[in-house]
Amino acid sequence: MKFLDLAKVYIRSGGGGAGCASFRREKFVEYGGPDGGDGGRGGDVIVETVEGLNTLIDFRYQQHFFAKSGQHGMGSQMTGRSGDDVILRVPVGTEILDEDEETVIADMTEPGQRVVLAKGGNGGWGNLHFKTSTNRSPRTANPGLPGVERTIWLRLKLIADGGLVGLPNAGKSTFLAAVSNARPKIADYPFTTLHPNLGVVGIDGREFVMADIPGLIEGAHEGRGIGDRFLGHIERCSVLLHLIDGTSEDPAGDARTILNELAAYSSVLMEKPRVTVLNKIDAIDEDLLAERRAAVEAELGMPVMLMSGVSREGVTEVLRALWTEIAPSRAPKADRDAEDTPWQP
Repeated sequence: MKFLDLAKVYIRSGGGGAGCASFRREKFVEYGGPDGGDGGRGGDVIVETVEGLNTLIDFRYQQHFFAKSGQHGMGSQMTGRSGDDVILRVPVGTEILDEDEETVIADMTEPGQRVVLAKGGNGGWGNLHFKTSTNRSPRTANPGLPGVERTIWLRLKLIADGGLVGLPNAGKSTFLAAVSNARPKIADYPFTTLHPNLGVVGIDGREFVMADIPGLIEGAHEGRGIGDRFLGHIERCSVLLHLIDGTSEDPAGDARTILNELAAYSSVLMEKPRVTVLNKIDAIDEDLLAERRAAVEAELGMPVMLMSGVSREGVTEVLRALWTEIAPSRAPKADRDAEDTPWQP
């Protein structure tokens, strides 16, 4: 299945049916009076999150979604049939944006969540509604209200507990393959990963979801490379795993490059907890490893863990550090609210 995380969609709700102007005509009924029915209501355009989807590929082949209009009212006080709704089924984590691609209409983060994007027009009144004591034969009926037409954008942000960031070939895909059943493409050249990958990671009887995005390079926030397109997928993560290639000539500079790109993209990413890891330690001798570790810690001002995704050395300790940051977000909502609320007698 091809991965698609951004789609432009044109929607239009149904218009309301017109009211009917008619009069009762029946044998032996001399003054039947008005009996025009109301028009039916137009259908809504609704977006709904469903489980089992992780891409917006369906919206590549169909971009126009038009709800049915309501039927016109009829005689004998018969109301027109309401138009059928149109439901757009999207993956959990989808953002609904206005045409400007900036205004957020809705953030779909829960399975089964439903939002009405365009309400159908109300049906018009038939002439029965206009009957009064002084106007017993009204010939007036309302037209139905038109539907709403708009253009929206669907942007998918994957739901994951942890996100992998780093330069190309930092070992992100190798790490994900080593700790989960995900099988991302792994090769010795930059930008092997072309789209995000998800993997379920288990540690000490617990499980969480890791997201691997394409590598970042300097100037990514200005459009260089492809990693900046997918940074939105880690905005929902509880923790970021920053992998640094230990075999690089300047690991401290590489680490600073990633942080600069995260800061240029969004302050939200910089505020997230981070676990920083020097990777590929199986290919470095101990003296050089200690020197490079000290340089990275001096550059970032935080402790740096050691790991090798190939030999699995240090992997368990890294996963436990990630779970320590993820665990608070897994607590029941009532418990989190109780912690945030100060005690009162």
